[in-house]
Amino acid sequence: MSGDWPHRLLPPLVGLLFLGFWEMAVSVWEIPPFVLPPPSAIAKALWNDAPLLLQSGWITLIITVQAFLLALITGVGLAVLFRQSRALEAALYPYAVILQVTPIVAIAPLVIIWVGYEQVNLSLLILAWTVAFFPILSNSTAGLASVDPNLRDLFRLYGATRWQLLWHLQLPSALPYIVAGAKISSGLALIGAVVAEFVAGSGTASGLAWRIIEAGNRLNMPRLFAALTLLSVLGIAIFAALSWVQRLLLRRWHPGTMG
Repeated sequence: MSGDWPHRLLPPLVGLLFLGFWEMAVSVWEIPPFVLPPPSAIAKALWNDAPLLLQSGWITLIITVQAFLLALITGVGLAVLFRQSRALEAALYPYAVILQVTPIVAIAPLVIIWVGYEQVNLSLLILAWTVAFFPILSNSTAGLASVDPNLRDLFRLYGATRWQLLWHLQLPSALPYIVAGAKISSGLALIGAVVAEFVAGSGTASGLAWRIIEAGNRLNMPRLFAALTLLSVLGIAIFAALSWVQRLLLRRWHPGTMG
C-alpha cells in the first residue's frame, strides 16, 4: 500500500492546478465576477457566509440522510417480501418501476400540494425517497435471487426454516448487491432533495438549493458557487461514508470487494 501514495497525490494535485488556472484565466481574460467568480472570491464567500451556508447544508443533509435510511428500510424490506411471494413481486414491482421512471419534477408540485406548504420538509423527504428508493429495491431483489442453488438445497436438506434460509444465506449473499444499491441511492437522495427544493419554489425551504436560487436571483455568484461547493462536499462525504461501511461489512464475507 505504501507504494500507492504518489497516485493518491494526483487527484489533489490536478485539483490545485485546475484552481490555479481558473484564478489566472478570470484575471487575464477579465471575466466579470457575476459570470464566473475566481476561486479566491468563492473561498471568501465560504468563509464570510459560513454560518448561513452551514445551517442550510445541515437541513439538506438531514433530509438526505432521512430519505436514504427510509429508502434502505423500505427497499430491502420490500425485496425480502418479493422473494417470499412471487405473486406479490409480480403485482407490485411494475409500480416500483413506474415510480422510478416518472420524473421528480413532474410529481413534485402534486406532492407539495397534497402534503401542504406548511409541511414542505416532509414533501422534500417524500420526493428524495422517491428518487433513492428504486436502486436499493432492484439491487436487493437481484441479490436475494443470486443465491447459489447448491447452498440453498443444502440448507433445505438440513431442514432450515424460511427465516434461517433468509438470515443465514440469502441476506449474506445479497449484501454486496444491497451495499452497491445503497451507494447509488445515497447520491440520488442528495440529488432528489436538491431538485425537490428547486421545484418547491422560492422561500418555501431553507436548504442549500434555496441558497443557490437566492444567490442566483441576486447575481451573488461567489455565494452561489460556495453553496455548490458545499453540496459537492456533502456528496463526497456521503459516498466516503458508504465506502467505509462497504469495507466494514464485506471484508469477511466478500474480500474481493475490498478494492
